Amino acid sequence: MKTKKLRVLVISHAHPAFSLGGAEIASHNLHRGLNAVDGVESVYLAAASPPLKRHASSALMSARLPQEEVLFHTDAYDHFHLANEDVLSIERDLLRFVRDVKPDVVHFHHVLGFGLEALYAVRSALPGAAILLTLHEFVPICHNHGQMVKRPTGELCEQASPTACNSCFPDIPASRFLRREALVRGMLLDMVDAFVAPSAFLAKRYAEWGIDRQRIHVIENGIMGEEATPPRELARADTRRNRFAFFGQMTPFKGVDVLIDAVGRVPDDIWGDDACLMIFGANLERQPAEFQERMKTLIERAGSRVRFYGSYRNADLPKLMRSVDWVVFPSIWWENSPVVIQEALLHRRPILCSDIGGMAEKVRDGADGLHFRAGNGQHLADRMVEVLNDDTAWDRLRASMRAPFNTRDCAREHLGVYRELLGDRENAGLAEHRVEMRAASQS
Repeated sequence: MKTKKLRVLVISHAHPAFSLGGAEIASHNLHRGLNAVDGVESVYLAAASPPLKRHASSALMSARLPQEEVLFHTDAYDHFHLANEDVLSIERDLLRFVRDVKPDVVHFHHVLGFGLEALYAVRSALPGAAILLTLHEFVPICHNHGQMVKRPTGELCEQASPTACNSCFPDIPASRFLRREALVRGMLLDMVDAFVAPSAFLAKRYAEWGIDRQRIHVIENGIMGEEATPPRELARADTRRNRFAFFGQMTPFKGVDVLIDAVGRVPDDIWGDDACLMIFGANLERQPAEFQERMKTLIERAGSRVRFYGSYRNADLPKLMRSVDWVVFPSIWWENSPVVIQEALLHRRPILCSDIGGMAEKVRDGADGLHFRAGNGQHLADRMVEVLNDDTAWDRLRASMRAPFNTRDCAREHLGVYRELLGDRENAGLAEHRVEMRAASQS
């Protein structure tokens, strides 16, 4: 007799084929990891929005993806309330899809695009299914892109509150933030069985916000790939490990301006003629004008020390790492579980990173790399001077770097949580049935 396969529906706010973000990659890697496990079937549903056009009247789209990967078009999303105003598409298309798939587990990675309404709809359509939500940053808590960084100063926000949020957004009354908090937190607590946080730091923040810590499971995101790219070939035995690299979007939150500022601060005699900072990233032209002006000034000061290589695909990273010695991750917000850090660990490139949030948790200072004070260009410059002056630093750190979490182990840890939740729901259902039977026999 065949054992019934465990069916999982992984829901993401975007597909990595169209949006190369950490949460998209993490959700897709989980989907692929689950499908590699015997006895498990995973289906992947990702939100799609303009400029992708809706195919027809249905919100469901294929877009030449693998058969088990489907897109759901959303273009009526309310970012403040995390709401999907296209209720018709949810009731007609989303519910039809989940009823056809009949998953035992529905695992949301974000409610962005789909909206909180999707949680309610799935719970109503699949009362016996386990529903999980992976927390990738602070969107339910913070209206400022979920970064918990204060506007306009860029100062780190330690704890959100309606009053503090109103200070960031003076045109939105504190009373609206209070209602938003009650609505979002209430919906999450009522509709979600368990939460996953890829870092202990993130789990702690959400527990402080009001989610029961016992309902939050800390599971690192899994990364695809097993083989490390060999170290950069050195022309001579006395050649230094002096190639620094930045991977990511050129946004204020990512701290690329802090990095270029730091490069300009390293003394000429230490930087030399052969060191360089390699920038793999794009979209500077889409950033606020004042940030673009600051970047222009810093780039002019750094001169030939900085080289720009444009955007890249995640699949290109192993090849790009061949010319890199050090990976620099200078974000000025907390971060959670950056894919770039996992890639650097996989390819054994020591990391210089900000000393806050998920970065400080994932990169052990003195073992996987070195920390510097977040947002402090001078301290980062000091760290660069330190490694440029120490011929043993790169080999020493590389030898002690830990391996990243792979998709196989990530899938197995998730499966343990899924089965525990399904067991709890089954036991709760049996207990309820016994109560009903007892009441019937006594009537």
